[in-house]
Amino acid sequence: SLSHLENIWNVEMGFEIGNFSLKMTFLKWINDGLMAAFFFLVGLEIKRELLVGELAQPKKAMLPIFAALGGMIFPAAIFTIFNGGTPTANGWGIPMATDIAFAMGVLAILGKSCPTSLKVFLTALAIVDDLGSIIVLAIFYPNHDIQGIFLLYAGIITLILFLFNRLQIRNPLLYIVPGLFLWYFVLQSGIHATIAGVIIAATIPAKTRINEVRFYTTVQYYLNKFKESSSGQVNVFSSPEQLSILHKINNRVDDINPLINRFQVALHGPVNFIIMPLFALANAGVAFSGDTFASGNISIAIGIFFGLLLGKPIGIFFFSWLSVKLKIAKMPSNASYKQLFAIGIVGGIGFTMSLFIDNLAFTDVEMIDMGKAAILITSMIAVVIGFIAVKITANKAE
Repeated sequence: SLSHLENIWNVEMGFEIGNFSLKMTFLKWINDGLMAAFFFLVGLEIKRELLVGELAQPKKAMLPIFAALGGMIFPAAIFTIFNGGTPTANGWGIPMATDIAFAMGVLAILGKSCPTSLKVFLTALAIVDDLGSIIVLAIFYPNHDIQGIFLLYAGIITLILFLFNRLQIRNPLLYIVPGLFLWYFVLQSGIHATIAGVIIAATIPAKTRINEVRFYTTVQYYLNKFKESSSGQVNVFSSPEQLSILHKINNRVDDINPLINRFQVALHGPVNFIIMPLFALANAGVAFSGDTFASGNISIAIGIFFGLLLGKPIGIFFFSWLSVKLKIAKMPSNASYKQLFAIGIVGGIGFTMSLFIDNLAFTDVEMIDMGKAAILITSMIAVVIGFIAVKITANKAE
């Protein structure tokens, strides 16, 4: 039953070491702790896009950047039309977000009917959108009063991490351990703790220790040795020499595999299959009943509903169209304006980020629940309509 689940989320957990103690509810451990790993992965994706992806070439980057801006300004404005000057006004950040995992999931199911250029466009858009949401979170939705001293500590750790990057240190632990301290300081500072994940991601090295030629020649040499030392046994385990060669090859693979990539590969599974579902379970728990929408806060639901379903596609489309017309950006290859609008609808799936901001925007439980209910219903509708829209506007030629 729901009440049992409610109790689980409110269990206090933590630890004490001497005078130091860190205790939070299970819900807070998920939202402030585990979600930092989600934001870390988002941060790595942003960094990747900026270095080698769509956002690396200025002309190409302009379209998703403008689209994301439109997709943030319009929903926030629509929410404010319905809620401005009232106790619910603080929720303006809720419909600004796009759930990258959900949106990409819809496009993945669509397969061929959505050109690759549009998938790349939506990914880049969602990543810029995430960056925008992160900035909004950090500036407009602090947890409580900002504590300067902890911000200073956080700043020092950040400098150390950037120094490690500069010194080309590639031991994952040397980023994880200071990263945990950074998380704690950011948690105490009053800015949202998950922001630490993004900061750490920015410091993870993307360069490799050895180049291709050296990698190829050393591994080739080891492979030959591996072959020579073959004892004819089926199991490598019985040959210490072969095991030592394998170990050396493994080290070379780590040398050429950028740390940023190793972290991305390692975190992909846990984040998508453990952390995200846990977050959804813990935060989407709304007992729907006749009076969920009967309370006086219906303007929250209306603002979120129209913000995500209308604001997103209109903002994304209008700003994209404008940037192309002004020759600042250019259209994705073999994509039409109709398809851009359809992608805008998919961009209206707010889910994770919206729920996240909803928790911070309001203190009143009824308001938070109204927000949650609206986010869930609206995101589901956006999934269905977006799916159909992309299907209908698909290039018949493809």
